[in-house]
Amino acid sequence: MKERINVQDYANLITKALPRGILLNTNGDKFNAMVIGWGHIGTLWSRPTFHVYVRQGRYTKRQLDMTGAFTISVPLDGVDTTINRVCGSRSGFNIDKVVEAGLELEEAEVNGTPGIRQYPLTIECRVLYAQDQDLSKIPQDIRERMYPQDVPGTNPMANRDAHTMYVGEIVDAYVIK
Repeated sequence: MKERINVQDYANLITKALPRGILLNTNGDKFNAMVIGWGHIGTLWSRPTFHVYVRQGRYTKRQLDMTGAFTISVPLDGVDTTINRVCGSRSGFNIDKVVEAGLELEEAEVNGTPGIRQYPLTIECRVLYAQDQDLSKIPQDIRERMYPQDVPGTNPMANRDAHTMYVGEIVDAYVIK
């Protein structure tokens, strides 16, 4: 069962959950979930939006470019350490995260990308816009810390790869019961 919500009523909860890790889900070649700690919920072009940032070498980027859709899953009762460890440090190129993290998928209502029962606050989005970062325009101290050029793109945390920003229009929002 799903309880429809006004996602703006949950904006503060979502913003507070981001630094601890929420899930960005894609469903191209296969379902994949990736922990994200950066994002924005708001309004752009008079539409409700969620912005996500994905490093250019990630499996998730390939999925997003293929489907133009994503789902955000937010925990309501704290993070599951197994889910965050697997989805935050392992690549969907190499593993099936549904199996490895024990994810329980919930069918999407609109965009075809499932949510996750363990992280029940669900935001379905379709990509409106994507833009690659220009690292030269990022302040040097941030660039050196977040994009060290001597760290390969396969490193799960800070590495040399820039991000692509995806602006997703929120097309549905609910809490999985």
